[in-house]
Amino acid sequence: MGRKNKNQVILPPELPPDIPEDEFEVSDEDVAFVQENPAYTGFLTNLDTKAIDKHVVRVADHEEDELEALYEQRNLKKALRKANEEVAGLQVDRVDALPIKTLDGELRYRTAKESVPESIPHEKESGKDDDNKGVTKLTKAERRQLLKKTKKEAKKQVKEEPKVSDAKGPLHSEVLATVEKELSAEELFTKKKIRLAEVGMSLLENPEANIKSLKEMLQICDDEDPNVVKLGLLSLLAVFKDIIPGYRIRLPTEKEMQMPVSKDVKKTRFYESTLLRSYKTYLLKLTDLVKRPSFQHVVIQCLCSLLEAVPHFNFRESLLASVVMNMSSMDDVVRKVCCDAIRALFVNEGKHGGEATIEAVRLIANLVKVHDCQLHPDTIEVFLSLVFDEDLGKFEHAEDKKPMPRKKKGRDKNKDSNQVVVNEHKKAKQELMAKTRQEVIADFKAVSFVLDAKERLRMQTETLSAVFETYFRVLKRSIETSSSRAENNASLSSGGSCEEHPLLAPCLNGLGKFSHLIDLDFMGDLMGCLKKLSGYKDHYDGFSLQNSLSVSERLQCCIVAFRVMRSNLDALNVDLHDFFVQLYNLLLEYRPDRDNGEILAEALKTLLWEGKQHDMQRAAAFIKRLATFSLSYGSAEAMAALITLKHLLQKNSKCRNLLENDAGGGSLSGLIVKYQADAKDPNLSGALASVLWELSLLAKHYHPSISSMAASVASMASLDATQSQIFLSTASPLQGFTDLSIERELFNFKPAGTPASLKRKRKRGRDSVLMNCNKVENMDTMVDEVEVKRKLEDHYTVLRDIAENEVLRGELNHTIASIQLYEEYKKHEKQVGTKINKKNKVRKRL
Repeated sequence: MGRKNKNQVILPPELPPDIPEDEFEVSDEDVAFVQENPAYTGFLTNLDTKAIDKHVVRVADHEEDELEALYEQRNLKKALRKANEEVAGLQVDRVDALPIKTLDGELRYRTAKESVPESIPHEKESGKDDDNKGVTKLTKAERRQLLKKTKKEAKKQVKEEPKVSDAKGPLHSEVLATVEKELSAEELFTKKKIRLAEVGMSLLENPEANIKSLKEMLQICDDEDPNVVKLGLLSLLAVFKDIIPGYRIRLPTEKEMQMPVSKDVKKTRFYESTLLRSYKTYLLKLTDLVKRPSFQHVVIQCLCSLLEAVPHFNFRESLLASVVMNMSSMDDVVRKVCCDAIRALFVNEGKHGGEATIEAVRLIANLVKVHDCQLHPDTIEVFLSLVFDEDLGKFEHAEDKKPMPRKKKGRDKNKDSNQVVVNEHKKAKQELMAKTRQEVIADFKAVSFVLDAKERLRMQTETLSAVFETYFRVLKRSIETSSSRAENNASLSSGGSCEEHPLLAPCLNGLGKFSHLIDLDFMGDLMGCLKKLSGYKDHYDGFSLQNSLSVSERLQCCIVAFRVMRSNLDALNVDLHDFFVQLYNLLLEYRPDRDNGEILAEALKTLLWEGKQHDMQRAAAFIKRLATFSLSYGSAEAMAALITLKHLLQKNSKCRNLLENDAGGGSLSGLIVKYQADAKDPNLSGALASVLWELSLLAKHYHPSISSMAASVASMASLDATQSQIFLSTASPLQGFTDLSIERELFNFKPAGTPASLKRKRKRGRDSVLMNCNKVENMDTMVDEVEVKRKLEDHYTVLRDIAENEVLRGELNHTIASIQLYEEYKKHEKQVGTKINKKNKVRKRL
């Protein structure tokens, strides 16, 4: 098997095709190289061409006829092999064999080939092979039939292939495409996220060397994937907050660019210009993306964070404009973030020196003007965070009152010439010192972050003027709306609605806070506006004009008027009787489910509890009206009214005649003998002719605090005019209202599982006013005393536990603070000990 036949002829390989000599191209460089180096080509002259031809053209030790027969035999074998492959190729069933997909996308199936014997063996071995091989040969007819079958099968396969591809191909390809797309998107997202982190870290590590990386981060923000864009914006926010310097960048002019500078200066200029250019591009991108709802939250967060972190840097105007425009957004999150950023800007004036505050206030004032005061209340409520220094005006007056330097009296006639020369030398020295001192002060002001007092006063004056301009615009708009509604008979009910005047409540709060800073020239107009807004008019004719403002807003107008009067008491001479009349009438219009009880309590505190009451008729009218008010409303409102009532009785001892049982008031009743409860003016009500019979009912109130307060007020009838009580000095109407409101919330706590039908029944029962007599008689039998006792015990147990927890929490905080101090003390002793040990070691070495 392993031996080779020695007589076998090995034919030479096929020669390449003959190429004519004309087609050979030899370059001049090759010819020159051969001529210069004959040693390299010398072996070509010694070649034996005859031996080469003998071995290449013909085979050694064989004749030419024999070789020609061998060549012909080889060519025939090749031709027969190709024909047998085409004819005898049988295609295997597609189920039995897997196809092969070519690069062009074509599917090819494998074929099984018939074993065809060699038809032309070697001449010398043909006889022996024919005897051994008994293979039958196909006739021409059989070959034709076989060819027809193969062609039919091929046509069937061609017809079936598109059906199979149409049925299975698209579905399979779509699934693969979606899976590949998802995998590629996730991989691409992770790659971009990692790249953002790498670039950001390199910028934070060495911003001057890697400042060009900002361009790459900005390009990533232009990606089609919104998640990648959000990550890019937040990454750039963190980078800019860290690398932005603490000063405004001023780019060099053309003349400065032409001047020769050092390498460090060139490097700094390139860094600053690249940073400023990238920051500007980033802000432009944010202002474009803020209009898209999908990016609004992220963009607003970036803008507000930059405004809080770097309010001193360039392009602050565009930042402020974008934030102020979104302060009145319908989105609560966006509005809250923008308002918090503006508040932080007003509080932290040390970062920008107050310039950003003026710009923000002017932008807000312009926004209110453009939108005609129809904005969210938070827009101007941020003005309450402004802080004004009242000592700046005193500094200006102190500079004007500086004493002039006194002239020294001397005798010029008796001066010697030497003394004159010495005085001139001293004068020149003093002038030089003064000039040097002024230059130092100017340089210090230029470098220092603290502004001059005059500059601060100018900025504060401009801010105040813009704030009060906004407030007066809101007041004017509210008056115009109210008057137009009244004339057209389209006003709301007496309670009104605050939807038509959304900015009035924060405007009144701001006027009450900054009333001491208002110029006296505007006081008269301001008091007139407040009087109109409070709804006051002459009620003697019995005609009442409807007001579009709510009761809470009208009460707030009265509060602001009294605050303005008290802050400018020396300069104003205003009669506040109209506001007392309005408060007297608004007590009857109050509704606890519609109006704000805290504003009512604050009005009672400001107008009656804090003020000095000298008019006895007015005090008696308010005492009677407050007693009636206490019977009609809840415990919190009743407590505020009783505290005010008690305070008025204590200040006006003659009004204690109302506590007596005899009606008529005796000699104190005045001209009006009978009490008129429907009178509009408290001075004309004749309250001194009445009796406080309401206290006897309030003494049986369900709330123990109300009953005890009513009993204490009723007991004041036996006191002398000089005696007083301590309770009024410690509790105000607002404090009493707040305490009972919290207690009422705890007492009226309802579980989450209260059925809807029960709620409806309770509501229906609460709204009803008239009750049947039988129901009133059977009320005691309907109440389960055991259940009520148990609930009250649980309630007061909770209150007791809350007090105990507060005490324990205070002790715990004290203990934790002591432990922390002890740990810090130990650390300090350890550090001191290590320092001493090191010093001792150094001394020993020395």
